[in-house]
Amino acid sequence: MKKLLSLFAVATCLSLGVAHAQDKAPTAQQSKMATCNKDAGDKKGDERKAFMKTCLSAKPVTQQDKMKSCNADPKAKALKGDERKAFMKECLSAKPAA
Repeated sequence: MKKLLSLFAVATCLSLGVAHAQDKAPTAQQSKMATCNKDAGDKKGDERKAFMKTCLSAKPVTQQDKMKSCNADPKAKALKGDERKAFMKECLSAKPAA
């Protein structure tokens, strides 16, 4: 009877551990992999392999990097006032090219 009770206790603990593990949010690497995989689309073979390597090794673009890039754009230098504000808003919200 003690063996049966012990076995039941161990099985219960294991099943709770598995259920808990499934509730965890994906890690940053897993999220990055999912995003790169989605962005790879229909690419096949060596093309896909090269894309995934580049995508997964890419350093995330910071807001400061985006701001420098947008300010360096010749178009930004030529604009003033509301036109510049609209351009900067669009430039800063644009997704960087992979």
